[in-house]
Amino acid sequence: MYDPGVVSRIPLANARGSEALILSLDRRERSSNLRPEDEAPVATDLIEIEHHQPSSEGIERAAAVIRRGKLVAIPTDALYALVADPFNLHAVSQVFVAKGRSAQRSLPLLVNDLLMAQDLARELSVRFKLLARHFWPGPLTIITPASARVPLKVTGNTGRLAMRQSRSPLVGALLASLGQPLIATSANISGQPTCRSGIEVFGMMDGRIDLVLDGGICSGPGSTTVDVTEPYWRLIREGGVSEKEIAECLKQ
Repeated sequence: MYDPGVVSRIPLANARGSEALILSLDRRERSSNLRPEDEAPVATDLIEIEHHQPSSEGIERAAAVIRRGKLVAIPTDALYALVADPFNLHAVSQVFVAKGRSAQRSLPLLVNDLLMAQDLARELSVRFKLLARHFWPGPLTIITPASARVPLKVTGNTGRLAMRQSRSPLVGALLASLGQPLIATSANISGQPTCRSGIEVFGMMDGRIDLVLDGGICSGPGSTTVDVTEPYWRLIREGGVSEKEIAECLKQ
Protein backbone atom coordinates (compact mmCIF):
# COMPACT_ATOMS: atom_id res chain seq x y z
CA MET A 1 0.00 0.00 0.00
CA TYR A 2 1.26 3.49 -0.87
CA ASP A 3 2.56 5.49 2.08
CA PRO A 4 2.23 9.21 1.17
CA GLY A 5 5.23 10.03 3.29
CA VAL A 6 7.55 7.76 1.32
CA VAL A 7 9.07 8.18 -2.14
CA SER A 8 7.61 5.65 -4.57
CA ARG A 9 9.89 4.05 -7.14
CA ILE A 10 8.49 2.64 -10.38
CA PRO A 11 10.91 1.16 -12.94
CA LEU A 12 10.90 2.27 -16.57
CA ALA A 13 13.37 0.60 -18.93
CA ASN A 14 15.61 2.93 -20.92
CA ALA A 15 17.57 2.37 -24.14
CA ARG A 16 20.51 0.84 -22.29
CA GLY A 17 18.36 -1.68 -20.44
CA SER A 18 18.79 -0.07 -17.02
CA GLU A 19 15.88 1.06 -14.88
CA ALA A 20 14.66 4.63 -14.92
CA LEU A 21 13.13 6.13 -11.85
CA ILE A 22 9.78 7.77 -11.26
CA LEU A 23 9.60 9.76 -8.08
CA SER A 24 6.29 10.75 -6.51
CA LEU A 25 6.58 12.80 -3.33
CA ASP A 26 4.01 13.73 -0.73
CA ARG A 27 2.61 17.09 -1.81
CA ARG A 28 1.44 17.89 1.70
CA GLU A 29 5.05 18.22 2.85
CA ARG A 30 6.13 20.46 -0.05
CA SER A 31 3.79 23.43 0.35
CA SER A 32 6.57 25.91 -0.45
CA ASN A 33 6.51 24.76 -4.08
CA LEU A 34 2.76 25.04 -4.68
CA ARG A 35 1.61 26.81 -7.80
CA PRO A 36 0.14 30.30 -7.37
CA GLU A 37 -3.49 29.34 -8.06
CA ASP A 38 -5.81 27.72 -5.53
CA GLU A 39 -6.01 24.29 -7.15
CA ALA A 40 -4.14 21.32 -5.69
CA PRO A 41 -0.53 20.95 -6.87
CA VAL A 42 0.26 18.40 -9.55
CA ALA A 43 2.19 15.24 -8.72
CA THR A 44 5.53 15.74 -10.46
CA ASP A 45 7.18 12.56 -11.74
CA LEU A 46 10.87 12.20 -12.55
CA ILE A 47 12.16 9.67 -15.09
CA GLU A 48 15.83 8.95 -15.73
CA ILE A 49 16.54 8.83 -19.45
CA GLU A 50 19.65 8.63 -21.63
CA HIS A 51 19.95 12.09 -23.18
CA HIS A 52 21.89 11.05 -26.29
CA GLN A 53 20.13 7.71 -26.81
CA PRO A 54 16.64 8.25 -25.40
CA SER A 55 14.42 5.20 -25.07
CA SER A 56 11.24 5.10 -27.13
CA GLU A 57 9.33 4.31 -23.93
CA GLY A 58 10.55 7.46 -22.21
CA ILE A 59 9.84 9.61 -25.28
CA GLU A 60 6.32 8.22 -25.61
CA ARG A 61 5.66 8.79 -21.92
CA ALA A 62 6.61 12.46 -22.33
CA ALA A 63 4.65 12.79 -25.58
CA ALA A 64 1.52 11.36 -23.94
CA VAL A 65 1.78 13.90 -21.11
CA ILE A 66 2.15 16.76 -23.61
CA ARG A 67 -0.82 15.55 -25.68
CA ARG A 68 -2.93 15.81 -22.53
CA GLY A 69 -2.03 19.50 -22.25
CA LYS A 70 0.48 18.97 -19.42
CA LEU A 71 4.00 20.33 -18.84
CA VAL A 72 7.28 18.41 -19.15
CA ALA A 73 10.87 19.46 -18.41
CA ILE A 74 13.53 17.99 -20.72
CA PRO A 75 17.29 18.30 -21.25
CA THR A 76 18.36 20.06 -24.45
CA ASP A 77 21.72 20.91 -26.00
CA ALA A 78 21.73 24.07 -23.85
CA LEU A 79 19.81 24.06 -20.54
CA TYR A 80 16.76 22.20 -19.28
CA ALA A 81 13.61 23.41 -21.01
CA LEU A 82 9.96 23.39 -20.02
CA VAL A 83 7.98 22.11 -23.01
CA ALA A 84 4.27 22.08 -23.82
CA ASP A 85 1.80 22.13 -26.72
CA PRO A 86 1.70 25.70 -28.16
CA PHE A 87 -1.71 25.06 -29.76
CA ASN A 88 -3.37 24.11 -26.46
CA LEU A 89 -4.31 27.39 -24.77
CA HIS A 90 -4.72 25.75 -21.37
CA ALA A 91 -1.19 24.33 -21.63
CA VAL A 92 0.12 27.76 -22.69
CA SER A 93 -1.53 29.35 -19.64
CA GLN A 94 -0.04 26.69 -17.35
CA VAL A 95 3.47 27.49 -18.60
CA PHE A 96 3.04 31.11 -17.50
CA VAL A 97 1.60 29.98 -14.15
CA ALA A 98 4.26 27.33 -13.47
CA LYS A 99 7.10 29.78 -14.11
CA GLY A 100 5.43 32.83 -12.59
CA ARG A 101 6.13 34.46 -15.94
CA SER A 102 4.51 37.66 -17.18
CA ALA A 103 1.89 37.02 -19.89
CA GLN A 104 3.46 39.90 -21.87
CA ARG A 105 6.60 37.84 -22.44
CA SER A 106 6.61 35.55 -25.47
CA LEU A 107 7.33 31.81 -25.32
CA PRO A 108 10.00 30.42 -27.70
CA LEU A 109 9.29 27.34 -29.81
CA LEU A 110 11.44 24.34 -30.71
CA VAL A 111 11.11 23.16 -34.32
CA ASN A 112 12.62 20.17 -36.09
CA ASP A 113 13.58 21.90 -39.35
CA LEU A 114 13.28 25.01 -41.51
CA LEU A 115 10.06 23.73 -43.10
CA MET A 116 8.31 23.62 -39.73
CA ALA A 117 9.58 27.14 -38.99
CA GLN A 118 8.20 28.34 -42.31
CA ASP A 119 4.77 27.01 -41.38
CA LEU A 120 4.81 29.02 -38.14
CA ALA A 121 6.11 32.31 -39.53
CA ARG A 122 4.14 34.91 -41.42
CA GLU A 123 7.14 35.19 -43.69
CA LEU A 124 10.73 34.00 -43.45
CA SER A 125 13.16 36.70 -44.47
CA VAL A 126 16.42 36.06 -46.30
CA ARG A 127 18.22 36.85 -43.03
CA PHE A 128 16.23 34.19 -41.17
CA LYS A 129 16.99 31.54 -43.79
CA LEU A 130 20.69 32.40 -43.90
CA LEU A 131 21.04 32.15 -40.12
CA ALA A 132 18.98 28.97 -39.84
CA ARG A 133 20.88 27.18 -42.59
CA HIS A 134 24.20 28.17 -41.06
CA PHE A 135 23.57 27.66 -37.33
CA TRP A 136 20.71 25.15 -37.08
CA PRO A 137 20.62 22.78 -35.36
CA GLY A 138 22.40 24.70 -32.65
CA PRO A 139 22.20 27.39 -29.96
CA LEU A 140 20.60 30.18 -32.01
CA THR A 141 17.04 31.42 -31.45
CA ILE A 142 15.65 33.62 -34.24
CA ILE A 143 12.71 36.02 -33.85
CA THR A 144 10.35 36.59 -36.79
CA PRO A 145 6.70 37.67 -37.32
CA ALA A 146 4.34 34.83 -36.36
CA SER A 147 1.72 33.38 -38.68
CA ALA A 148 -1.99 33.40 -37.82
CA ARG A 149 -1.61 29.71 -36.92
CA VAL A 150 0.32 30.58 -33.75
CA PRO A 151 -1.89 31.64 -30.81
CA LEU A 152 -1.30 35.29 -29.95
CA LYS A 153 -0.85 34.25 -26.32
CA VAL A 154 2.30 32.32 -27.26
CA THR A 155 3.83 35.51 -28.67
CA GLY A 156 3.06 37.50 -25.50
CA ASN A 157 0.54 39.43 -27.63
CA THR A 158 3.40 40.85 -29.70
CA GLY A 159 2.78 38.88 -32.91
CA ARG A 160 6.47 37.93 -32.96
CA LEU A 161 7.80 34.41 -32.54
CA ALA A 162 11.18 33.05 -31.40
CA MET A 163 12.21 29.67 -32.87
CA ARG A 164 15.16 27.32 -32.56
CA GLN A 165 16.20 23.89 -33.81
CA SER A 166 18.09 21.95 -31.13
CA ARG A 167 20.84 19.45 -31.90
CA SER A 168 19.69 17.28 -28.97
CA PRO A 169 18.69 13.72 -30.06
CA LEU A 170 16.11 13.67 -27.26
CA VAL A 171 14.47 16.89 -28.50
CA GLY A 172 14.48 15.59 -32.07
CA ALA A 173 12.85 12.32 -31.02
CA LEU A 174 10.15 14.11 -29.03
CA LEU A 175 9.33 16.50 -31.87
CA ALA A 176 9.18 13.60 -34.32
CA SER A 177 6.87 11.65 -32.02
CA LEU A 178 4.47 14.58 -31.69
CA GLY A 179 4.78 15.87 -35.26
CA GLN A 180 4.55 19.49 -34.12
CA PRO A 181 6.57 22.30 -32.53
CA LEU A 182 6.87 22.69 -28.77
CA ILE A 183 6.98 25.63 -26.40
CA ALA A 184 10.50 25.59 -24.94
CA THR A 185 11.29 28.05 -22.18
CA SER A 186 13.86 27.62 -19.42
CA ALA A 187 12.74 25.08 -16.80
CA ASN A 188 12.89 27.36 -13.78
CA ILE A 189 10.81 29.89 -11.88
CA SER A 190 11.18 33.34 -13.42
CA GLY A 191 13.94 35.28 -11.69
CA GLN A 192 15.54 32.12 -10.27
CA PRO A 193 18.78 30.50 -11.55
CA THR A 194 18.52 28.31 -14.63
CA CYS A 195 18.76 24.54 -14.12
CA ARG A 196 21.41 22.28 -15.65
CA SER A 197 20.26 18.96 -14.17
CA GLY A 198 17.00 17.09 -13.84
CA ILE A 199 17.35 16.99 -10.05
CA GLU A 200 17.71 20.79 -9.95
CA VAL A 201 14.57 21.15 -12.07
CA PHE A 202 12.67 18.72 -9.83
CA GLY A 203 13.75 20.59 -6.72
CA MET A 204 12.58 23.93 -8.10
CA MET A 205 9.48 22.92 -10.11
CA ASP A 206 8.07 20.05 -8.05
CA GLY A 207 4.30 20.52 -7.76
CA ARG A 208 4.26 22.98 -10.67
CA ILE A 209 4.82 20.66 -13.65
CA ASP A 210 3.85 17.08 -14.46
CA LEU A 211 7.04 15.31 -15.56
CA VAL A 212 10.82 15.76 -15.55
CA LEU A 213 12.98 13.75 -17.95
CA ASP A 214 16.29 13.55 -16.09
CA GLY A 215 19.12 13.21 -18.59
CA GLY A 216 21.87 14.26 -16.21
CA ILE A 217 23.88 17.45 -16.61
CA CYS A 218 23.37 19.83 -19.55
CA SER A 219 26.75 21.41 -20.19
CA GLY A 220 26.07 23.20 -23.48
CA PRO A 221 26.10 27.01 -23.86
CA GLY A 222 22.86 28.96 -23.59
CA SER A 223 21.14 30.00 -26.79
CA THR A 224 21.86 33.30 -28.53
CA THR A 225 18.71 35.23 -29.49
CA VAL A 226 18.60 37.50 -32.54
CA ASP A 227 15.68 39.56 -33.85
CA VAL A 228 15.38 39.80 -37.65
CA THR A 229 11.93 41.47 -37.74
CA GLU A 230 13.27 45.01 -38.13
CA PRO A 231 14.97 46.56 -41.16
CA TYR A 232 18.22 45.89 -39.28
CA TRP A 233 18.91 42.72 -37.30
CA ARG A 234 19.36 43.09 -33.54
CA LEU A 235 21.12 40.91 -30.96
CA ILE A 236 18.84 40.33 -27.96
CA ARG A 237 21.04 37.96 -25.94
CA GLU A 238 24.43 36.45 -26.65
CA GLY A 239 25.06 32.78 -25.91
CA GLY A 240 26.56 29.92 -27.87
CA VAL A 241 26.73 31.94 -31.12
CA SER A 242 28.63 35.23 -30.98
CA GLU A 243 27.49 38.54 -32.44
CA LYS A 244 30.56 38.46 -34.70
CA GLU A 245 29.56 35.06 -36.12
CA ILE A 246 26.05 36.35 -36.87
CA ALA A 247 27.40 39.47 -38.56
CA GLU A 248 29.80 37.44 -40.70
CA CYS A 249 27.01 35.06 -41.74
CA LEU A 250 24.69 37.91 -42.75
CA LYS A 251 27.39 39.63 -44.80
CA GLN A 252 26.79 36.89 -47.37
